[in-house]
Amino acid sequence: MDGSYVKAHQHSAGAASQESQAIGKSRAGNTTKIHLAVDGYGLPVEFGITGGEVNDCSAVPDLIARLPDAKTIVANKGYDSEWLREQITKKGVQAVIPRKRNSLKGNADMDWDLYKYRHWVENAFARLKQYRAIATRYGKLKRNYESMVAIACGYLWLPM
Repeated sequence: MDGSYVKAHQHSAGAASQESQAIGKSRAGNTTKIHLAVDGYGLPVEFGITGGEVNDCSAVPDLIARLPDAKTIVANKGYDSEWLREQITKKGVQAVIPRKRNSLKGNADMDWDLYKYRHWVENAFARLKQYRAIATRYGKLKRNYESMVAIACGYLWLPM
């Protein structure tokens, strides 16, 4: 699993309705973040949309709860937190997440061979962002953008 920023068009913010927009302010301006989990073949199985200012660790517990049965969850250092590791192990899944440089525990128990498969989620993002509507967010509402991401994820499944 991983997250990727999407630049929101300047006119995508400011919807008149009270529905969630999931557009956050960051250094780059208006951004949205896609949190994506892929299977062993690099195909999307679950995703979530948040504002660009939302940290990976705070958005991923809901994503992990919705995941189908898995043996391993591979993520980058952005997901390094003990409470997240505990949630993953309570689900009966192995957590392959490297610890940050300032961690006291170190990476002695890290399975670096499994960590090599993390590039599959990066490849999935590269394939998703080939679609113009995903690479730059134009819609004002979160539900509309989520629908576009779901359609794009469905297209990734088609060749299978």
